[in-house]
Amino acid sequence: MKSRIVLLGPPGAGKGTQAEILEKELGFTKLSTGDMLREEVRNGTELGEKAKIYVESGNLVPDEIVVEMIKKRIKNISGAILFDGYPRTVKQADALASIIDIDLAISIDVEDKVLVNRIAKRLMCSKCGAVYHLINKPPRKEWICDKCNTTLYQRDDDKEETVMNRLEVYRRNTLPLIKYYDERNKLVIINGNEGTINSISERIKAALEG
Repeated sequence: MKSRIVLLGPPGAGKGTQAEILEKELGFTKLSTGDMLREEVRNGTELGEKAKIYVESGNLVPDEIVVEMIKKRIKNISGAILFDGYPRTVKQADALASIIDIDLAISIDVEDKVLVNRIAKRLMCSKCGAVYHLINKPPRKEWICDKCNTTLYQRDDDKEETVMNRLEVYRRNTLPLIKYYDERNKLVIINGNEGTINSISERIKAALEG
């Protein structure tokens, strides 16, 4: 089974949900650079202090800081690893390749009209980061997180009027990354337009076994 993977896909494609399934069922450790940044800043580490300057000023954290965080984290991981939300550019993909040999990049492909419907109905938990959907994955109690009982919210950039612009930016920035992994015979495209969460998960598992 492929054990070092990158999970790609536009906003609303279901990357977070599929990453949770791979963690639970196949023992993957999910590495999200956003989560790592917040943890380093919260813990006041040396890397966290470096990153904090950029986070508080609203600027992107330099790639070299992110790479150092990844190096630090993977030292303690012996099993399968899944990168969620990184890399986002070819430059970042090259940086990641200098640290770890990626077995497979899985791109969940979903049409824009489907994504708009999904994102506009997405809810988030500010405390634990859980993601819900009013139609496909509603919380048991309305607007309350199942995991930590915190009130859920909708992100401003999840509102329908901003979604199309986000998708356009994603397509523009990610196409070179798709080509990058395809040229290295490490790309698998998963159809995320049709089927249940579980059926899409089965397609991803089949790709890992292939």
